[in-house]
Amino acid sequence: MSYPIRDVRRRIHDEYADVVAEIDRCADAVADARASTEPNDREPPREGLQAALEATGVIETLPAVLAAAVDAAGFKLRAQPVPAPPYVVVTSRGPMLRATIDPGRLVVRFDVFEVERDGTSGSGPTYRRLDGVRVTISLE
Repeated sequence: MSYPIRDVRRRIHDEYADVVAEIDRCADAVADARASTEPNDREPPREGLQAALEATGVIETLPAVLAAAVDAAGFKLRAQPVPAPPYVVVTSRGPMLRATIDPGRLVVRFDVFEVERDGTSGSGPTYRRLDGVRVTISLE
């Protein structure tokens, strides 16, 4: 693990543990809602997760997390991030933050769902709730 990645991870866990915990709670709520309705784990949870993150205000805090991550890596943002693409997106796995910096792109993923593909022709992927939040950081 490179030092910038380690520094980003430390900053997120030290200063934004409450944001990570709220992402976890939102994912739990989405998973619970999905389980209480007709079970369909083949439907991507993206829309429900986006709505939950917006309702709790988490989506509005993610640009600050991205700015702190870029700072921790030792770089400067080219523009002020906003809680929308290309800086903040909610995927079927969870929120993802992206910033273009001098060496390339810094990506921070908060995975709360995993995608399983069984390889069967005609069947789509299955979405399963992870145990907690998996924070993945890459410098590409």
